Amino acid sequence: MFDPRWDSDSRDRDAGSHDLSRGRRGGGSDPRDRDRPDPRDVFVGHVDLPRGRDREHVHHRGHDYTLRGSESRTLSAVGAFRVIPANDLRDTFDKPLDPRHGELWHLREAGLVQTVRIDRDHAVVTLTREGRDLLESRRWDREPDGPERDRQAFHDGIQRPRELKHDAELYRAYLEEAERLHEMGADIHRVVLENELKAEYQEFLQERNRDREDADGRPDRTLDEIREWADEHHLPSDDRGHVMFPDARIEYELDGHDRTLDVEVMTVHYRGAHASSKARSGFSLSFSGRSGRRGGGRSEWGWPRRWCHDLR
Repeated sequence: MFDPRWDSDSRDRDAGSHDLSRGRRGGGSDPRDRDRPDPRDVFVGHVDLPRGRDREHVHHRGHDYTLRGSESRTLSAVGAFRVIPANDLRDTFDKPLDPRHGELWHLREAGLVQTVRIDRDHAVVTLTREGRDLLESRRWDREPDGPERDRQAFHDGIQRPRELKHDAELYRAYLEEAERLHEMGADIHRVVLENELKAEYQEFLQERNRDREDADGRPDRTLDEIREWADEHHLPSDDRGHVMFPDARIEYELDGHDRTLDVEVMTVHYRGAHASSKARSGFSLSFSGRSGRRGGGRSEWGWPRRWCHDLR
């Protein structure tokens, strides 16, 4: 899937010959954009990497990388979401950039990201193992006994190739929710992906099986215990003990209280009972491929799209 033979021209341009190394956020020509907080600042705030417009040297395991602030934001955002469409990672600068030496080209040449082609017209960006190692090594909270709460997880590589188009939509859904939250005065702490929530759930299910020689791998939890766990984690569950997980959870602070907002990307493949259960979940539904509508109002099934949980 990773083709190193792509030339730098085509890799940094989409089907419309737009430069993928330049774009909408991070100092654009529109003065209104300069006043808006960059949603990627949430993620780069967890690491000690360059923040300015000029590239600075960053040393890690015998490598010498040069990064500017927008590239630091790109690395941390890609790590947070695992995959992001290349078109959504553009940065605009006052001076034109040669696409052969644009930011995505620079990060690829440094071995920190990889580009994966979804189809002829679209590509996504994901971290390499080296890119993730760099982020982990530069954490502000990398002390062994430091608090795990509010730690932004970083991911590398492709986890679900068959769901790549779906997963690529998640970052766009986050951007819309982040803009709405910022307008409300919220302070976003981090984003937790579905696989992280599911991993925590599996730890809960298997907790009693650890260090047991007679364990058969089946979870030893009652329906009441499962429902209690789901309630504590603000996740919906049914009377059979089935817990529903969003594609991503945004954790933020508003009016002095910690809250969460669960986001689900709905595609045209969501049908029948599966679609209905997602609509009833209370997750914030972002629609992909459904007449281009996103966010706000109610879902096509008539349920409220947004539901936030107060963690007081």
